[in-house]
Amino acid sequence: MNKSSKELRQLYLDFFKKYDHTVMSSASLVPENDPTVIFTTAGMHPLVPYLLGESHPLGKRLTNAQKCIRTDDIDEVGDKIHHTFFEMLGNWSLGDYFKKEAIQWSFEFVTGKDYLNIPLENFAVSVFAGDKDAPFDQESYDIWLSLGIKPERIAKLPKKNNWWGPAGETGPCGPDTEMFVWTGLEKAPDGFQETESDPNWVEIWNDVFMQYEKLKGEDGFRFAKLKQHNVDTGMGMERALAVLNDTDDNYRTDLFWPIILEIEKLSGYKYGDKTDEHHVGIGEQCWVDVRKSFRIIADHIKAATFAINDGALPSNKFRGYIVRRLIRRAIVKANQINIDVDFTAQIAKKVFEIYKGVYDMDEELVLAELEKEENKFRRTLATGLKQFEKIAGIRSVDAKNLFDLYQSFGFPLELSLELAKEKNIPISTETIEQYNNLVHQHQELSRTASAGMFKGGLADAGEITTKYHTSTHLLLAALRQVLGDQVLQRGSNITAERLRFDFSYPDKMTTEQITEVENIINEKIKEKLPVDLREMSLEDAKNCGAMGVFESKYGEKVKVYTIGRSVDDYFSREICGGPHVENTGLLGEFKIEKEESSGSGIRRIKAVLK
Repeated sequence: MNKSSKELRQLYLDFFKKYDHTVMSSASLVPENDPTVIFTTAGMHPLVPYLLGESHPLGKRLTNAQKCIRTDDIDEVGDKIHHTFFEMLGNWSLGDYFKKEAIQWSFEFVTGKDYLNIPLENFAVSVFAGDKDAPFDQESYDIWLSLGIKPERIAKLPKKNNWWGPAGETGPCGPDTEMFVWTGLEKAPDGFQETESDPNWVEIWNDVFMQYEKLKGEDGFRFAKLKQHNVDTGMGMERALAVLNDTDDNYRTDLFWPIILEIEKLSGYKYGDKTDEHHVGIGEQCWVDVRKSFRIIADHIKAATFAINDGALPSNKFRGYIVRRLIRRAIVKANQINIDVDFTAQIAKKVFEIYKGVYDMDEELVLAELEKEENKFRRTLATGLKQFEKIAGIRSVDAKNLFDLYQSFGFPLELSLELAKEKNIPISTETIEQYNNLVHQHQELSRTASAGMFKGGLADAGEITTKYHTSTHLLLAALRQVLGDQVLQRGSNITAERLRFDFSYPDKMTTEQITEVENIINEKIKEKLPVDLREMSLEDAKNCGAMGVFESKYGEKVKVYTIGRSVDDYFSREICGGPHVENTGLLGEFKIEKEESSGSGIRRIKAVLK
């Protein structure tokens, strides 16, 4: 059954509309007030407060196509199925239906003749095997049996395979059941327990049953049952589309093929070419895999395009560093297949064409940022080449040299090895191993730093975090009062220790301005103003003066929080998902500890409550 990406996306949403789900628009890739992730990595992340019990303005049954970026997969990109940017087709039950309905509907969509029409002989599932934290998922196992799935096609797998969450250190989580499609040329094996790791078994859908909340206490972590049972399901758009179009290569679908054709034009190679005519490396010839380079370029520029569009601009910090890394890796791969001219903007234009009518794109912003970053990196490459010449002058290149070239100038190992070979400078296998160890140590440090940076936060919905979240509303209103209406929120990061708030403003704040903002906020705290919640249409929210930076994620009904003496006499009014305190008198004293630059035209405030 051949389908276009637009047809599959609509087919999925219409299917769940049939079962009374409300369609939401995609949330931004840049999470709002969620310190647990760098980017939105799944459809559930914007829904954490509702998974923990808050009521969602669109109801208890929701569905959407969510834009996602997963940075863990950057080094995996280059094969047939991994991506940095992808779409997750998802549906949720917020305390409504549970395992029986979720599994039945998933099964209907995957195997139904009017939908994906996957034959049962090519279908298998896995369930959670159980451990000390939670028992074997007997209920899911029995449901699959009742639907006609043979026991030998139901694998019982441990937590590393069949458990999802929490998004951060603590939060909602639970067992999942996953669905797989056999993509091999030969007949699918009968025993899935024994063959589940075979790459011909491609995961296509995941039903997560959020029954638990992971909590941290003095004695370590524990798992408590949630007040409400939730369902969080997801089907990877790219993989599902490939299966529908009878290919095991995601890059041969309409989500990537126009980009692949553009790369063919730019490089002179064909996607089917397996090797470059020039070898790199030492010892045994290490050929450049042209097809892999095509995939990396296509994936990385697409991911960067969407990230920039949602406000993550290339930089040396935080998520901007990831965007920069994606662009630079794509440029290096382009150079290896003879693309030595600026090309990122041309690839981005193909991305615009593919998603036209699906997502709104700020084409001018994206193209300007890509061109600026590409020009900057090509100059860096030139500087790096000069640095390599200095190193080569001493006729020796050690692991630290290789790592410095990688870290400071974006030189991948392959490029350094190729340059060394040209100059007849030997590099031993031991040196390469030492280099790989340095890269590994750097990656581990990055992960550790990220874990520390994102520890705690709104995923906990704790009392202190809730206070800080409410404080951001007062901060935005006070900043606009002191600095003017050009001030808009550009992101926030909230933990149980402090709040960090980014906003648009061209100049450094003066000491007097900082003091004035503090005084205004603390005055509103002393007034013990009530925090009022009302649900209304997005249009009504705009008409009543509510602020909302991330409107693309909202559906027809939104939550509007008003802080003030009355509906008409208010200090702050924002579209927001919560959580919030009942009145400002519960917040304590507000203190700005730091005001600094966070990028061109963006300022950052770090503040605490005492």
